[in-house]
Amino acid sequence: MHKMLPQILMLILSLCSFTAAAENTELTNNLNKIQSLIDNDVKALPSTKGEIKSFLEYRIGRNAALLQDTLKEQVEKTDPDFAFLKPYIVKQLAFTNEVEAYFEKQKASLMSQVGSGSDNKVMVGLMQIQREQDKLFTAEKSLLNWAQKAGIDTDAQTKTFIATLITRADDLNSFVYYNQERLTQAVADVQVAGTDVSAEQKSLVVDLKERLEQSSTSLSTTIELLDSLDQDTALYKQTLFSISGDITQDVLNLDVASSLLSEWMTIAKNQAMENGASILFKLIIFCLILFLSSLVGKVVKSVVQKTVSNSKLKFSMLLQDFFISLSGKAVFALGLLIALSQLGFELAPLLAGFGIAGVIIGFALQDTLSNFASGMMILIYRPFDVGDLINAGGVTGRVSHMSLVSTTIKTLDNQRLIVPNNKIWGDTINNITVEHQRRVDMTFGIGYGDNIEHAEKVLHDIVMAHPLVLKDPEPMIKLHTLGESSVDFIVRPWAKPEDYWDVYWDITRTVKMRFDAEGISIPFPQRDVHIYQTAIEK
Repeated sequence: MHKMLPQILMLILSLCSFTAAAENTELTNNLNKIQSLIDNDVKALPSTKGEIKSFLEYRIGRNAALLQDTLKEQVEKTDPDFAFLKPYIVKQLAFTNEVEAYFEKQKASLMSQVGSGSDNKVMVGLMQIQREQDKLFTAEKSLLNWAQKAGIDTDAQTKTFIATLITRADDLNSFVYYNQERLTQAVADVQVAGTDVSAEQKSLVVDLKERLEQSSTSLSTTIELLDSLDQDTALYKQTLFSISGDITQDVLNLDVASSLLSEWMTIAKNQAMENGASILFKLIIFCLILFLSSLVGKVVKSVVQKTVSNSKLKFSMLLQDFFISLSGKAVFALGLLIALSQLGFELAPLLAGFGIAGVIIGFALQDTLSNFASGMMILIYRPFDVGDLINAGGVTGRVSHMSLVSTTIKTLDNQRLIVPNNKIWGDTINNITVEHQRRVDMTFGIGYGDNIEHAEKVLHDIVMAHPLVLKDPEPMIKLHTLGESSVDFIVRPWAKPEDYWDVYWDITRTVKMRFDAEGISIPFPQRDVHIYQTAIEK
């Protein structure tokens, strides 16, 4: 048995070697097949144009990504066979250099077309190359890491790679600032144009936003690659933060934070040294104009208050409050615009911006604008005033005050309700106290056995004796109906709106007391039940 053991071990080792060789053969065939496809497309690429060329570029990139994914899978194994993988890693590094040179050639070709009337097409092409280069440089960094693990000397190529990334970061850094300044100017031009803005101006803003976003993304990718290579990227991170305010770009890094702070302090210092006196004077003028506007606003409110209160047009209290409030706010708003102009703000773009914002806000706040329109209609047609008792929008109470959006109503049990104006204007409005006289409707019943003339005289005496009942119009006391259990009188005196409930409650109480004293019955529903007894036959 001991003599057979070495032979068994040799057999096992030969089987493992055979299996590994079989796996390597399959992997080799797969890698060679993908590489062959790439080589054939690269060879055919120079002789193609247009859509076919774009298709070949896409397929080369796709197959290259597939090959690198296969290599990555092998490299990340527990015990990778770097002796087997080394030739493929070297070939892929060489391939990335060829692709990089190809992209640079394309960029040079596009740049030669600048000024020929197709600048927008050139910029679109450059952005596409930027996106592809982001993928290329990321892949090259992974290949360099694999090459180091495989024991390949990559010092020279790593130095070249770092130099290329730094050059790219410098270019993108300038490009980001350039796009930002152009975008700021384009937005300002659109604001100045207002409603006369052209389609070209709108399109330019969209294009510049896209360019700024792409250049910022490419710069961010380049920064990440340089960070992984232990390079100083504080300046580039400062650019990203200054443009986008993205605090994820290591803004808490000491170099970035100190650089930003130093730059801001320098700008503030220069501004203070060069324009300090002028800025201080403008701020004083700004505050003075606002103070004067506030005083003038109060004076205007006082004048408007006296004018509308004494006007022959007999404005309602709601409309008076509206004009008084509007006059003061209008004067202050005008003063604010004048004050802003003293600080150097251009009022035309500002007002145009307010106009555009107003349209956007209008769509977003349609219900509020509906309330505003209803408030204006209420002010114009004056269906009620402050202090009126109304029934509107499903609510009964006295009007406390009103704005252009809502009306505040205090109910009879002293609850405060805020009712949207469109709900009030869109429903029936019952103004209970707007008229100077109000009829109090009451009904009293007597029994069928009581004297009708006597009851009618008692009711007449009670109504006429009440001090709050108006003599004109004359109260109405009539026999109304012959009910199932009573003979009903209607009693309808007139009173002032504010005396309605006092008259109603006092007369009701007095009628009960007088009817009892005069022997007049107040019947209630009753039934006579008749029982008939039938003799039972024996």
